[in-house]
Amino acid sequence: MPELPEVEVTRRSFAGAIEGATVRGIAVGKPLRWPLGMEPAVLIGRRVCGVRRRGKYLLLDLDEGLLLIHLGMSGSLRFARDLPARGAHDHFELITDQGTLRLHDPRRFGAVVWAAGESDPRARKLLDGWGLEPLGEDFAFESFHAGLRAKRTPIKQLLLAGTVVVGVGNIYACEVLFLAGIRPTIRACAIGPQRARRLHGAIREVLARAVERGGSTLRDFSSADGSAGHFQLEANVYGRAGLPCRQCGTPVRLLRQGQRSTYFCPHCQRA
Repeated sequence: MPELPEVEVTRRSFAGAIEGATVRGIAVGKPLRWPLGMEPAVLIGRRVCGVRRRGKYLLLDLDEGLLLIHLGMSGSLRFARDLPARGAHDHFELITDQGTLRLHDPRRFGAVVWAAGESDPRARKLLDGWGLEPLGEDFAFESFHAGLRAKRTPIKQLLLAGTVVVGVGNIYACEVLFLAGIRPTIRACAIGPQRARRLHGAIREVLARAVERGGSTLRDFSSADGSAGHFQLEANVYGRAGLPCRQCGTPVRLLRQGQRSTYFCPHCQRA
């Protein structure tokens, strides 16, 4: 499933190329997770002012309104002047005078939703309730620590929930907790200031490094220019059950938390 680093990598791979483009046409395939919310023809003539990200949503700012794009579990975007003919899993195209933005989504859990603005109920339904942006200037330690202290949820599951900090998906939660030396099963409220500060720094470090490496390609993720990610090649614990920890040599363990796989080192993450 594309997580924050993959979405940010996708954004960077086409944001500059599509900025200023004028919409010339729309192609809609099979229904996605949520409806577009307006007649596609209304988008023709609109100009793309820029591309932002909020959590795992891409926001295409238009001169009137915006499009919110979610990649779901298997989605990816392509942007190019010349794309091959649409296939069975290509469910949305924004055709512009600078190229075509295409959403490819075999499982159709992704979505493209139009809203008049971020205050529109459609947008608020999707964006409200998310936590702090971990790569932004507003990711203050004090707010983060206060969020941890208010929750008795195991820290790994709280990171995945996205209510305290947004975008720390399963791969990155495992890697963050390893780097911070924190056991994934400890309750968030039991993490004191010193360990919370290590965790805060680890979130920034791991996600920033993942973006630099182009995200993680475990199955078929690639950015809008077709590039694969390479972060998974340097993972310390994720996907390495039974293999020696890169730091101490202890076999990495696997456990299930909330139906998700958690990888950790029982020696390096004792607390």
